[in-house]
Parts: sequence; C-alpha cells; structure tokens
Amino acid sequence: MALPNHRAPLAEQVEQLLATEGPLAIAAAGDPVLRRPTERFDGQLEPALLARFIEALRITMYAAPGVGLAAPQVGVPLRIAVIEDPAPVPDEVRAVRGRVPLPFRVLVNPTYEPVGAGRAAFFEGCLSVPGYQAVVARPTEVRLTCEDERGHVVDEVFAGWPARIVQHETDHLDGMLYLDRAELRSLSSNQAVAEYWTQPTPAEAARALGFELP
Repeated sequence: MALPNHRAPLAEQVEQLLATEGPLAIAAAGDPVLRRPTERFDGQLEPALLARFIEALRITMYAAPGVGLAAPQVGVPLRIAVIEDPAPVPDEVRAVRGRVPLPFRVLVNPTYEPVGAGRAAFFEGCLSVPGYQAVVARPTEVRLTCEDERGHVVDEVFAGWPARIVQHETDHLDGMLYLDRAELRSLSSNQAVAEYWTQPTPAEAARALGFELP
C-alpha cells in the first residue's frame, strides 16, 4: 500500500489511506515521515473521518501486533496515537517491569513529563524498527496531558510499563525513535533476545554486552 501524498491536505491523505480495507502499511526507520514534526490536532479531520482513522490505527496495531501506534507510523503527521496492552506476561515479569493491562486509549496532542527521579531500563522494540530491540532507560512514572478522541481533557499519571508505552508513542509524535534514547551496545535481533535476554531485567545483557544501567 502506498503512503499518502504528503503535499495533499491531511484529510485527503487520510482518505487515501482508508481507501483500502485492512491494516495500514507501517513506515520503517529511514522514512522521513518518522522524523518530521507532527501537527497539533485541531479539527483537521471531521469527526466521522477521525473515528475511521482511529479505528484503522487500532486494527493496524492489533495486526502488527503491537501495544501502541502513532499516526506518523502510517504516514500521517498528526499528533494522534493509540495504545493498548493486554500484558500477557508471567507474574515475575509483571512484578519487575510493572507491566499491567492497559485498556485501549486514544491520545490526542499528548505531552508528558517525569514524576520523580526514578528511572528503569528494559529492552524495547518498535513496529517501525522491525526485527530488533534495545535497552532504553526511561522515567518510571510520567504525567500525561492530552485529550481523548471526544475532546475530553486527560491529566493522568502512568507508572511502570504503561508509562513506557506513553513515552514511546509520544516520542514518535516528536520525530523520535526509541533508538535515539537506547544503549546502542544493547541492540539485539529479536532472535538474540529470545535466545539470550529473556530475563525480567537486562542486567545479564548489560554485563555481557558492556553497557551501564541506571
């Protein structure tokens, strides 16, 4: 599926994307759309089109599969993202990473700020960087401010893995990939992660690959 014509108005871009049913194409690292600033959403899509676009993001996230997807990842430079995590992990991993179920959410014009000085580092991946993961140190708690898809104000504190998801997806809207924040010595193929680094924390990976943890 071709990405939309970036010279067209945003509503036309989205209509182009939605002309074909099914999951949308996900832009991969190197595509300029992932590095361009996004436009603050201010009614560029009328409500019915916005709802269709959000549903397409949701379908694409599920199909990938992933726990979040930002509009630039499907070629649309709008400040919108969707997140959801059923958190199907063992109890030991859940306890260490704070990975708890996160219901489906729509983030419109999100920003975040750290709450406290706590930081945690874990392997992280991205649908736009397929096949690889790397360790990223992030604040353990963040305050998210945004609107939902109905325009209601959201002002909420997230902790643990949900906080990581919020940060990862909001970073996309600022033209950042997780690799910009990663310990590059930790960069590993998904196969290597499955073979060597399935422990709840990346401590063994840090020792073996030679990087520091916070």
